[in-house]
Amino acid sequence: MVNIVQSLRIAAGSIRSAKMRSILTTLGIVIGVAAVIANVSLGASFQQYFDEEIGSVGSNFIIINHLEPDLFHDNELKLVENTPGIVIVSPIKQSLQKVTHLSTSRHLSVTGVSEEYETVANLKFEEGSFLNDQDKYVAVIGNDVAYKKFDRKIFTQNSIDITFRKDDGSEITQRFKVKGILESPETTLVINNIVLDERIFIPISTWNEIHEEDDYGSFFAMASSMDTIKATSDDLDQKLGRHFGVPSRDMDDDDAKPYSIFNQADILEQTDQMAAALTALLTSVALIALIVGSIGIMNIMLVSVTERTREIGILKSLGFTNINVLFLFIIESVVLSVIGGLLGIGLGVLGAYGAQSLMALPYAFPVELIFIGFAVSVIVGMIAGAYPANKAARMNTVDALRSE
Repeated sequence: MVNIVQSLRIAAGSIRSAKMRSILTTLGIVIGVAAVIANVSLGASFQQYFDEEIGSVGSNFIIINHLEPDLFHDNELKLVENTPGIVIVSPIKQSLQKVTHLSTSRHLSVTGVSEEYETVANLKFEEGSFLNDQDKYVAVIGNDVAYKKFDRKIFTQNSIDITFRKDDGSEITQRFKVKGILESPETTLVINNIVLDERIFIPISTWNEIHEEDDYGSFFAMASSMDTIKATSDDLDQKLGRHFGVPSRDMDDDDAKPYSIFNQADILEQTDQMAAALTALLTSVALIALIVGSIGIMNIMLVSVTERTREIGILKSLGFTNINVLFLFIIESVVLSVIGGLLGIGLGVLGAYGAQSLMALPYAFPVELIFIGFAVSVIVGMIAGAYPANKAARMNTVDALRSE
């Protein structure tokens, strides 16, 4: 019985005797394995990016939006607050308003919130602090608002003028003192066409007083944990449905409700599905290269069998059995594939790192990809070498020795 070391030695000699052919043969495997590893790694990176972006909006958040005017008031706020699993809630009203600092005016997002918004939204400050329920004509501004949107930088204790347009078309301008400046968020997320770093917050009580209103546009709630957020969201949905008289049979029909509700877990699930679909698409393209590479190995092994027919006859005359010959050629095929696989792993790691750096994505590389890449190359080598090896093993010794 020929041992593995002898088979490897013979395989290495055969590969060295046709270096250029061996390099070209392994190239398909190199590209295929590298593409698979890079694409799966990119998919993991996109998933991590989405998770971080969504997490930057808030902690365990549930958002309830009105779909009909004048829908949410204090009664609905108390209903949300009293739902089991809800920790805190902030009512919200938001629209674009004209904001003036010294001689420069810009149209920016102005949002009325309560003091609870700071906790739900995970706000961090570069300077100053957030609003409280006793504040009136004070504002908290985003980093870009403070330092980039106006001709002169804005600091805490500076003032800005906000011109509010009412529903009847009239306008009222009110001066606000800047109480806090937010840190620039580590996110490029845009919500409702508004960059998170370009917002201005004022007390919602002041907003409603200026507009002579008493309703809320939406609620931004925080659930006790991600483990229970879906159950809490479903419970809140049922309570709101009963409150607004939505028939039980229509609770699964979003169009039948005067409100919409979604939570962080649902968004993360959707983005994870998008990342998984993207990974599957990219990987399927990469697998085509891997299949082409395996076909290349099979073809070159068939050529090798034809060229080495006399050598096969000599080996059999020296006592090599059909199994020995079969094993010999499969080993050679696997060696070629593994060389390509190892080079592909290295190239894939470098390619993934380069692409993630270029796209400013978080670096994510599942370590198991190295083992998967190696296992795939071994399997491809065995499959690609099976037919040529079987053909070599079944050769008649006398006919093989007569071959020129």
